[in-house]
Amino acid sequence: MQHLKTDGFRETIQSENKPVVLDFYADWCGPCRMQAPVFQDAETEANGRAAFYKINIDQEPELAEAFGVMSIPTIAVMKNNQVRYKNVGFTNKAQILEAVEMA
Repeated sequence: MQHLKTDGFRETIQSENKPVVLDFYADWCGPCRMQAPVFQDAETEANGRAAFYKINIDQEPELAEAFGVMSIPTIAVMKNNQVRYKNVGFTNKAQILEAVEMA
């Protein structure tokens, strides 16, 4: 599981030829701690069909603002530099994988 930073974000996202799944979180957030293993399971099950990244909103507030993150956890799925799916609050594995397939 890779963490994205503001520096290099655009280059990383643009270099991906597959959907990109972003998990906006904070270490102090209880629901984010519940989301983490589900996010990791979704990455494993996606088996390379998508790139999965975590973004700590306390360390990268510019990215949180750019994506309009008002509450966490927030899961976003991007393809071709466009957000195709966004969910605020806990997102189950099936929802994440379905969003990857729809992207």
